[in-house]
Amino acid sequence: MATNLAIDDQLLAQALELGHFKTKKETVNSALKEFVEKRKQLEIIDLFGTIEFDETYDYKEARNR
Repeated sequence: MATNLAIDDQLLAQALELGHFKTKKETVNSALKEFVEKRKQLEIIDLFGTIEFDETYDYKEARNR
């Protein structure tokens, strides 16, 4: 999908250099992928402490199967 975007040239150049990418396209795609992964991780962090565990579960017993 071809898309025209006004991207900050200095920021793009910095990302290109830091990431050791060969093309602008590779730089932008990598940045978008990293952004999405980071947001998904933040959603998982929100789940911490929300799961109720069975107090009677014996993990040592489960090992003896």
